[in-house]
Amino acid sequence: MTGPAADVPEWFTWALDQPVETGELLVDGCPIAFRRWGDTALPGLLLVHGGGAHSRWWDHVAPFFSNECCVTAIDMSGHGDSGRRPIYTFPQWAAEVAALATSASPQPPVILAHSLGGFVTFHAAARHGNDLEGIIIIDSPVREPTPEQEANTNHQAFGPLRLYPTREDALLRFRTVPDQPFLLPYVVEHVKQHSVHQVPGGWSWKFDPTFFNNLGEFDPRVLGGVNCRVAILRAEFGLVTPDIGAHMYELLGRTAPVIEIPLAYHHVMLDQPIALVTAVRSLLADWRHSYALRTAGS
Repeated sequence: MTGPAADVPEWFTWALDQPVETGELLVDGCPIAFRRWGDTALPGLLLVHGGGAHSRWWDHVAPFFSNECCVTAIDMSGHGDSGRRPIYTFPQWAAEVAALATSASPQPPVILAHSLGGFVTFHAAARHGNDLEGIIIIDSPVREPTPEQEANTNHQAFGPLRLYPTREDALLRFRTVPDQPFLLPYVVEHVKQHSVHQVPGGWSWKFDPTFFNNLGEFDPRVLGGVNCRVAILRAEFGLVTPDIGAHMYELLGRTAPVIEIPLAYHHVMLDQPIALVTAVRSLLADWRHSYALRTAGS
C-alpha cells in the first residue's frame, strides 16, 4: 500500500482479510482460474471483469456478498491466471462465464459483469439464460465497437505486450482504459500489484495482447435474445450515457431498469465501490422477493 496505513479504510482491510478459495475449471480445453468466497450452498454470484483486467479487481467487493451468496470471480481466458487460446470470441468467453456461473451452487446464479465482461455476459444470457437468475451489467455501452476494442484500434492500449526489466518498472505504467480523473489509490495499488507476472526476459502484464485480434464487433441484436432478468448500472460519468442507456432499455424489451451510480466513472469498483455494493445488494434483494414481468427473449 502507498501512503500511511491510516489512509486505508477499515472496510477495505476487512474485505481483503476474508477467506477466499482459489481454483481452476477446465472449459473447452483451457484452464479457467477463479477466486471464490462463501458457502457453495448459497445462491451463486459470478463477477466478470473487463478487457485486460482480472478477477482481483473484485477482491474488495466480493466479500460484501459472501454472507448471502457463493461469490466467484473469474479470470476469462487470456486474462489473469487463466490459460490462453489461439483465438478469443464472445461465444467462447460466454461459455466460460456460463460454466463458472453454474459450477459452484445448485441454484440459478446471478452474473455481475463490467465493461467488456458485460458484452460477454449478454452472450451468456442469450445462450444460457434459462440457467441464470439474472444478469447485472456495469457500464457496458452497447455500441460498436466496445470501449476496449476502440482503445486497441486507436493504439491507446492493448498493443503488443511490452517487457519491463523489473516489476517496479511495469507497475509504474499501470493505467486504466479509459483513463479517468478519480480512482481510490489504495484500491488501484492492490489491483495493479496482481496485474503483472514474470516472463522470460522481464516482467509483463498478465493479459494476452492478442485477445482482440479475431474478436469482431458486438452485435446489439444479442440483447433481444436475453431470456433472464437484466439490470443496467450506468456510471454518472461513465460510458453508458443516458441516451445509450435508453437504447439498451429498448433492446431489452423495456423490462431492464437502468440505474445510475452517482459520482462514478467507468471503473466503478475502483472509484465508488461502496455505492456499487449498495446498488447490487438492492437489486438482489428485490429479485429474491419479486417476479419478473417478462424478458426480452421470452
